[in-house]
Amino acid sequence: MLNLRIISPEKVIFQGNVESVLVPGTLGSFEILNNHAPIISTLEDGKVEYATKDGKTQLSIKGGFVEVKKNEVNLCVEC
Repeated sequence: MLNLRIISPEKVIFQGNVESVLVPGTLGSFEILNNHAPIISTLEDGKVEYATKDGKTQLSIKGGFVEVKKNEVNLCVEC
């Protein structure tokens, strides 16, 4: 499982365990799964999709960045 935290300048949008995260990277969308290599990437306008035990959720963003390290995924986004 991944521990996902999505924050915007206004508030924490989501914090919890997820199975996967799909993000709109500047060079194309990519998926983050358990034990993903450490990475920092910019994000562009698009949709973030994350899968929990209860199903998938989508969030429209205008940009931001993602940091992945030791199954911790931090997204700082503008909605």
